[in-house]
Formats: sequence, structure tokens, C-alpha cells
Amino acid sequence: MINIQPSALMQSATWAQPIEMLFACHGRVKNFCRQLGMLPDYLAENGVNQAVKNDVKQIITYFNVAAPLHHKDEESDFFPALLYYVPEAKTDILKLEAEHIGIHGIWEQLGVQLQELIDEKRTTIEQSLLDDYRAAYERHIALEEPLFELGQKYIPAKQLTAMGKIMAERRKVKNS
Repeated sequence: MINIQPSALMQSATWAQPIEMLFACHGRVKNFCRQLGMLPDYLAENGVNQAVKNDVKQIITYFNVAAPLHHKDEESDFFPALLYYVPEAKTDILKLEAEHIGIHGIWEQLGVQLQELIDEKRTTIEQSLLDDYRAAYERHIALEEPLFELGQKYIPAKQLTAMGKIMAERRKVKNS
């Protein structure tokens, strides 16, 4: 499989700029979803090899650990702050929170299949699950990123700094 490297933006964002980190997380999601999209053809041509196992382990780790933390950042920190300054975003925020539940539900099924692939208990992944997961994130990101832009515009810098510290603490990392 082709391992897609993160962009320079994703490498340079820090928790001192929490909205940039939210954008960076979306960049990683897009990259991992692209890899998932390539997986069926790669498996058909090459089978389950060590390269597949390595890439799939990274994907599983990201969607089991980082993605839920990202959603927690949004639901606990970003969305409430945005609602305070941009109350008209409420409808979109409620939809996004519901989508988080749906995305996690699809992941539960897809993650099991990916783990079975690593464990050599299967040689293919259900295409409809891959398609549903990738499409759910594509729709989700398209609705969410304009809200990130609103947050950059309307949430005061001091509050963003505090938000970044909370998000970093959630991960037990230094706020750099």
C-alpha cells in the first residue's frame, strides 16, 4: 500500500492553535480514508502482506484512539465555544454530533474486519463498509470545516489558547 505522508501544515500545527489542530486531524482522516479506498485493489493484487498489516495497524490505531479524542475535542470544547459566539451554528452542530455516533458505529464493524485482516482471519474487507465509512467522513468534514473557519473568526484568541490547553491535556501532551 502507498503510505501517504502528512502535509507540512499537519506537521506544524500545535495545541497552541487548536483549530489548526482540528484541521490537521481532518487531514489525517482524509489520508487514512484514501488508504482505505486503495485497500481492496491492493489486497486483490498482493494479498495480505506485511506492508498491508503495517498500514492497517496505523489506521486502526488512529481511528481507535485519535479520532474519538478529536470528536471529544469538538463536542466538549469547540462546539460549545462556537455556539456561544455563533448560535446560528446550532443546527449544524447537532447534525455533526449525531454523525459522530454514526461514524463510530460504522467504525466498530470496519475496525473488526481490519483487525481480522491483520490476524489473517480474512483476506478481504467488505466494500460497502469501506464505502460507507469514507462517505460518512467526507460528508462530515464538508459540513464541519466551515464551522472551524467560523471559530477562527469569532472565538477570541484567549479562549482558543485555553481550549488548546484542555485538548492537549486530554492527550497528556505538552502545549507547544
